[in-house]
Amino acid sequence: MAQIRTFAAPLSRFSASTLAGPRADLPRAALLPYQAIRCATTKSSKSSTPKKKQGRKTFKQYDLKRAEMFSLVDAMQYIRAFEVGRNPSSSKYEMHVRIRTLKNGPVIRNRLRLPHPVKTDIRIAVICPPDSKAAEEARAGGAALIGEDEIINQVKEGIIEFDRCLCHTDSMQKLAKSGIARILGPRGLMPSPKTGTVVSNIGATLKTMVGASEYRERMAVIRLAVGQLGFTPEEMQRNIKAFMDKLKRDISGMQDRITKEIHEVVLSSTNSPGFPLNGEFRGKDSINPKLLSGPM
Repeated sequence: MAQIRTFAAPLSRFSASTLAGPRADLPRAALLPYQAIRCATTKSSKSSTPKKKQGRKTFKQYDLKRAEMFSLVDAMQYIRAFEVGRNPSSSKYEMHVRIRTLKNGPVIRNRLRLPHPVKTDIRIAVICPPDSKAAEEARAGGAALIGEDEIINQVKEGIIEFDRCLCHTDSMQKLAKSGIARILGPRGLMPSPKTGTVVSNIGATLKTMVGASEYRERMAVIRLAVGQLGFTPEEMQRNIKAFMDKLKRDISGMQDRITKEIHEVVLSSTNSPGFPLNGEFRGKDSINPKLLSGPM
């Protein structure tokens, strides 16, 4: 038995690995377990895609239930306090009327002759044949510039020395070919049949335009200068009433196309904040209206 153990001992020094032939080394990648290749799908599921919020169809208006309102006399008193030390000839009372309306609907645009004009030094240009009857009517009506090529060339050179522009129907074709629409258009001075500034009767149009104030709805707000700082509260009241009556007629004339409603009426000046009006002339604690006219 001892002989068998002594014989087996030397054999134990040899393992199976040493007795086997040369081993082939496999690359490391071959030793890694099999992995399935997964690709993210390019199609997004409907549940994971956030829905886009639809924008408002109307302009946002604020609730006025808790807003402080002012009578006309009180608003004028506070506004004049903000204008102390300013040049009274360069500051004016301004109305801001906020409208409930659609964003993509038609807008209000018109002109109005106030009972007490605010601006009387308006320069009007009339584009018409120089030696025509329309030119004679323009001179009689007080137009500052009259002609065709002269006015068109000045506009092309960047010289715009007028506040309003009229065009006679006989000169409309020349005006359209001149290319000055891109200059006058952004300034709101381009004559157009839609705005009533391309006419055949220059004399009658000038009579309504001289001393008249133009207003236009922008972003659901209509702005108009309604008085100079020297105006009395009674003069301001008449101007505001004329403007609001005209604006209501404009709104009623568009009822077949769009619904518009007056939401808020604010009075301000060139250098003061706005004061919402409550429709009253004066309140219980208002000062004497006679103190709100003349120099400050």
